Amino acid sequence: MRIAFDSQIFCEQAYGGVSRYYSCLAEAFIAGGEDVHVFAPLHQNRYLERLPPGRVSGLRLPKCPPRAESILRPLNVSLARSRIDRWRPDLVHETYYTRRRTHSGHCPTVLTVYDMTHELFADTFNPRDPTRANKAAAVMRADHVICISENTRRDLLDHYDLPGEKTSVVHLGYDPLKPSRGDNAVLNQSVPYILYVARRDFYKNFHGLLRAYAASGRLMDDFRIVAFGGGSLRQVELELVDELGIDRSRVLQLGGDDSDLAQAYEQASVFVYPSLYEGFGLPPLEAMSRGCPVVSSNSSSMPEVLGDAAQFCDPEQPESIRDSLEQVLYSSELAEALVVRGRERSAQFTWRRCADQTLAIYRELLGQPSVSEVGG
Repeated sequence: MRIAFDSQIFCEQAYGGVSRYYSCLAEAFIAGGEDVHVFAPLHQNRYLERLPPGRVSGLRLPKCPPRAESILRPLNVSLARSRIDRWRPDLVHETYYTRRRTHSGHCPTVLTVYDMTHELFADTFNPRDPTRANKAAAVMRADHVICISENTRRDLLDHYDLPGEKTSVVHLGYDPLKPSRGDNAVLNQSVPYILYVARRDFYKNFHGLLRAYAASGRLMDDFRIVAFGGGSLRQVELELVDELGIDRSRVLQLGGDDSDLAQAYEQASVFVYPSLYEGFGLPPLEAMSRGCPVVSSNSSSMPEVLGDAAQFCDPEQPESIRDSLEQVLYSSELAEALVVRGRERSAQFTWRRCADQTLAIYRELLGQPSVSEVGG
């Protein structure tokens, strides 16, 4: 099968979850013998370097000046469209949301929807952000839409007038982190910590975690909070820390590479994911794979993804987050059980499985027999 990925996300992201998804799919497809090509004429993505030679049509720019994006974006779309059409794929999987097809339309288009945050939390986005309108157009014109969780699929069907048979669910895989170097001096301090890994946008609910932490004297006495990634703590967050009576030295923000992140998971007493909404949620699986017990919100896709391998809480109730943290942190038996179940659960989400299920959708869309039908 000749499968084309268009330029969109690879020209937008040097790193990022969405571009990682497509590069991992491409790797798995190629390993399975599929004819895959990525059309990204002038891109900045580092994941594409992992693909074998000859699989990427394009040149990686060492740096993309912000002011050049408005010129490069339409140029990339135009160049990629002509190259895709000349290659004549059996199917095009568009890598993000755009109003117009990224090819001439001689073959089917597949689209992946990752979450519905722009629809559910519209007030938190810039009114000029075109993502929601572009997404609506892309969803309605696609021949098939893949959702990364059943929860995302339900939300999609609630917001768009789509026939259910036009949609499918394929859970993501994830890349297990490489072993840590163990040399992060801050993490090597003796004070145990509660780990938070995510951006700190409104719906990620970092403020809810702070309120839960402040509601427990023993949590504040016995543990720090380490927020990994997401940039330095903002002034409004520091003001909330002060308002809640939390010592600023007990809330740390760290950045670093994958080795630092692996060490953060390995040495944390618990990982907490209090998000109000997630399309899928990879960080809890990463934590589980590194042997860290997980406390997660019970909202959106999280119970679907994490099964019985996490301690769940109501993210809108700080007392529920507090209680779940205390139950795990002060019960070695519960924590150990979560670690065992977490390793088993995280092992189920592989890119090979994701790729096989995605290929089955492609084959059905093209009227080709599935692998099982061919083998049978």
